[in-house]
Amino acid sequence: MRKIIQNNINPDIKLVYSENDSLSIIFQSNELLSNIVGEFNNNIKELELVTGTNIYTRGNSISVRGSNEKNDTIINAIKFLIGQFLSNGSIEKKDIHSSVNKFMIDEKSNNKNSKIEYIIKTPKKSVIPRSEKQKLYVSALKESDIIISSGPAGTGKTYLAVAVALTMLLEKKIERIILSRPAVEAGERLGFLPGDMREKVDPYLRPLYDSLYDLLDFEKIQKKIEIGDIEIAPLAFMRGRTLKNSFAILDEAQNATDTQIKMFLTRIGENSKIVINGDPSQIDLPNKSLSGLKRSTKILGHLKEISTVDFDHNDVVRHPLVSKIVKAYSQQNEDE
Repeated sequence: MRKIIQNNINPDIKLVYSENDSLSIIFQSNELLSNIVGEFNNNIKELELVTGTNIYTRGNSISVRGSNEKNDTIINAIKFLIGQFLSNGSIEKKDIHSSVNKFMIDEKSNNKNSKIEYIIKTPKKSVIPRSEKQKLYVSALKESDIIISSGPAGTGKTYLAVAVALTMLLEKKIERIILSRPAVEAGERLGFLPGDMREKVDPYLRPLYDSLYDLLDFEKIQKKIEIGDIEIAPLAFMRGRTLKNSFAILDEAQNATDTQIKMFLTRIGENSKIVINGDPSQIDLPNKSLSGLKRSTKILGHLKEISTVDFDHNDVVRHPLVSKIVKAYSQQNEDE
């Protein structure tokens, strides 16, 4: 006996349960199904690996046999991937992992309205927090005037901050985005690089450009940089300024001293936000004790107007191996 469950949440699919606890997810569109399944069933194979289930495709349906809990996980993962494909026109490997992580996060919060507010809609794609701490971070970016975050590479510290800043700029909630980094050498000297000052510091600021280009068309970003709506500059250029109606992000703050971070934070003006991001495990200063990132959290963390977020390897959203690499290095440092 088969039981059909009408799916009011997503009209693209319907759910059919059988007596042997198997579940069939029937697609209304074969084209949509093929995109969700992926070339050579790669998306389904990755989903099987992440969830520890056996998934089969036949005709216009995806079938899975497992516990109610695992069935629910697959259903919500498929819904997530459908939304991701309809929004962005493609599904990446990292989206498969996000589809499962997001369901685990949503299980902790049954308020549907609260889920929606964490989605950052930019012109090129919708950005969705992929861990509980990323969700808290996005909330802090929207609600607090000053946010200090620290954690390993790949946890979305810069990317999410840039995404929120860009949406606020496009919605005219602010007038300008300011992206900054300390121009600290990681084994090379600025003086030996060719070109003028801008050409010398641009390599240090390249990751900030990359985040912008991933969220808005290249030509539009260039135009906004030309007219001053987006400013990308070394930290040293911030001294003596007052930032009004702005969203300012200091990236790689582990390479900024106490004095520099204090200087940047005190630039805040009317209707402005300041974000401080860094990875304490990647300090390039000659004297690592000069880094002001951890100290700023210790000094300012008790202020209710300032939000602090500490990421760890569980929040890494790049290639799955990055999380394992970060964890391995962290454990090695603890043992030494």
